Amino acid sequence: MSDKLQQEKSRLLVSRHHKSEDTIIDIKQAVIGGSSHTLIAGPCSIESRDQLVTVASALKEAGLPVLRGGAFKPRTSPYDFQGLGEEGLKIMKDVADEFGLVTISEIMSSSQIDTAARYIDIFQIGARNMQNFDLLKAVGQTKKPVLLKRGLSATLEEFMLAAEYILHQGNDQVMLIERGIRTFEKATRNTLDISAVPILKLETHLPVLVDVSHSTGRKDILLPCAKAALAAGADGIMVEVHPNPSAALSDAKQQVNIDEFHAFWKGLCDSGLYH
Repeated sequence: MSDKLQQEKSRLLVSRHHKSEDTIIDIKQAVIGGSSHTLIAGPCSIESRDQLVTVASALKEAGLPVLRGGAFKPRTSPYDFQGLGEEGLKIMKDVADEFGLVTISEIMSSSQIDTAARYIDIFQIGARNMQNFDLLKAVGQTKKPVLLKRGLSATLEEFMLAAEYILHQGNDQVMLIERGIRTFEKATRNTLDISAVPILKLETHLPVLVDVSHSTGRKDILLPCAKAALAAGADGIMVEVHPNPSAALSDAKQQVNIDEFHAFWKGLCDSGLYH
């Protein structure tokens, strides 16, 4: 890396040179970053109140504070389920209030911000919108924490610069999440870039998480990949949970059921890597 490029990177707001201490997201009863780990879980798509209550109950039983669920769904095919929209967000808020959980849900455009802000605690920017710069600027002008997913083919530099757009607008409550990148490999849905975790931890002060569901697309390797992520220095893990995955309206193959979720959670705790 040239000296000029290194100097430019060191001036970034996301850079560890700009801020040496870790950024910690402290929202309600959830703390993301710092000395403790976080497990974020929930369905790919919010489908009904009963579905979300079942998942939220499992999280509460496990003592986990953060529920994820999609209401606006960017789908490859226009004929696939696109989410329940605002109705899904209403369900999420209702369930989260009942169980005392923090919520994360994806928004796809700046026009959805005001609506979503009434219902959820953390905005998620999905992989397909990582370089939607108008959206990044818009969430940067809010005061809500933002979970930014790495794009399907984005370099780490592009990923960090996408986060920079948010911080540049004044919002420093940003989390980065590695969710696998597109490569030639077909054994997994995407290729989990474990090396991204220590690099992002070294070069930025932002919390770094790993989405083991989207990166692998395989329930049988979620636990070892989650362990690898924690061993590499990740601040947290995201996993998709559905009461009946085979009937899910999206991502049916990669979501775990409630019993599988509890086994996954126990495996993480027993590993000694999660604290």
